[in-house]
Amino acid sequence: MFVPSRRRLRIEVWIVLGLSLGQSAVYSIVQLLDKMTRAPLAEGTSTLNRSQSPREYFDLTYQLLDIFFALVPVALVIFLLSEHRTAAAACAKLGFNFARPGKDLLQGVGLAALIGIPSLGLYAAGRALGITTAIIPSGLDTYWWTVPVLILSAIRHAVVEEVIVVGYLLDRLPKLGWSLPLAIFASAMLRGSYHLYQGFGPFIGNAVMGVVFALVYTRTRRVMPLVVAHALLDIVAFVGFSLFGKAIGLG
Repeated sequence: MFVPSRRRLRIEVWIVLGLSLGQSAVYSIVQLLDKMTRAPLAEGTSTLNRSQSPREYFDLTYQLLDIFFALVPVALVIFLLSEHRTAAAACAKLGFNFARPGKDLLQGVGLAALIGIPSLGLYAAGRALGITTAIIPSGLDTYWWTVPVLILSAIRHAVVEEVIVVGYLLDRLPKLGWSLPLAIFASAMLRGSYHLYQGFGPFIGNAVMGVVFALVYTRTRRVMPLVVAHALLDIVAFVGFSLFGKAIGLG
């Protein structure tokens, strides 16, 4: 069986991150600097799920293409982790399957409650301190497909982040000689960094979330509860705002 060298694994990790969330982290840092040099962060806004065309069905097409292509790095990670085994075996290695749907769902709901409620307080504190922008969870116009697309977007974010930032990195970094605490710290910092465009409050909140999720993963060896929790948090934010909300923190 072929065992990749540390040098090969290191290059592999950089490629995966460069194609996915590492790239997002770099853009997020630049966007934060851009906002900070324009006006105080408290006066800035961060819009998620932006409309990409004023024409309804072109907008739908762009949204679906974004979701599809964002999942390609996940397919790459599963391929790399398969290591001459099947994709199903690689998914099982990550706990990214439906082997225990009831338990994964219950754990996911519990994690969502654990993370979601304090996040609201942290957001309010960040706004009050002027270190967090106003976050608009959805900038999509209201069409028949808006809610389904927002749900798909939430699932996309959950799958990409938990499979790559938790499952993949906590498999690869220890093989590069990193201690488990250092690997968890790196995973959490990466999660926080690609949220920096929203301000320092979301960076802190997502970094803490990253530590909690990584610790849960080290105990369960399953990313599926993390995917469930993350998807629920985003669905509530995206769909709730689209149906009922005003811009959070504005006015």
